Amino acid sequence: MLLTRKKKVLNSLITIGKYNEFMKNILMLSEEKESSYVCVSNVHMVIESYKDAQFREVVNSAVMATPDGMPIAKSLCLLYGIKQDRVAGMDLMPDLFRECESCGKSVFLYGSTEGVINEIIRKAGQEYPNLKIYSYPPSFRQLNQQEKDEIVKIINSANPDFVFVALGCPKQEKWMAEHIGKIKSCMIGLGGAFDVYAGIKNRAPRWMQHYSLEWLYRLVQDPLRLWKRYLLTNTLFVFLLVMQIIKVRIIKK
Repeated sequence: MLLTRKKKVLNSLITIGKYNEFMKNILMLSEEKESSYVCVSNVHMVIESYKDAQFREVVNSAVMATPDGMPIAKSLCLLYGIKQDRVAGMDLMPDLFRECESCGKSVFLYGSTEGVINEIIRKAGQEYPNLKIYSYPPSFRQLNQQEKDEIVKIINSANPDFVFVALGCPKQEKWMAEHIGKIKSCMIGLGGAFDVYAGIKNRAPRWMQHYSLEWLYRLVQDPLRLWKRYLLTNTLFVFLLVMQIIKVRIIKK
């Protein structure tokens, strides 16, 4: 039975469950051979959803929205007293590779860069030699409808059980929503998990993950690109979360 319980963090509906339940449910989605998508929700996505009603509809229409960032998991505890596991894309990606190899399932990689895709395929080939994995070279320009249709044909002709998408938030979530009913697979927006699995970027130590400081580790690795996002996004998230905690736990509204 699919996880259906969701709780609001700001305006985003986040799915509740244990990590192993998410894994089982995601694998179940692939067995249904129907078009579906899963969002992997961090602070950035929740803030984008808060600011953009159309994007909020995309996130809240996902069959599941996992609490990717530790701040999201801890927010569920602060708001509702739920001890929620973190369900991070960086954990899901290798775990799904392993399970797909074990079950004879296949994966299609779409997005990121050609260099990252090639490194993922090389590494996965060593770690999961029996995994069936396909990919399509990403394009960074605006595609016309004929090109979009061709990509759909290529993906569907491979008949993958999963399509892992890395186009960056909010582009990858919008792409998945746009392709519901077109791509006959379970799509998962994994974004930065591609770079980490490929070894292009390092993951924060466990203690930093536990204390919700993974954003700081990423900021140190890429300060020029991320400083403004984290300064504005994280500050706004904390402010809005405090307002929601007052409303839910104190005013009880």
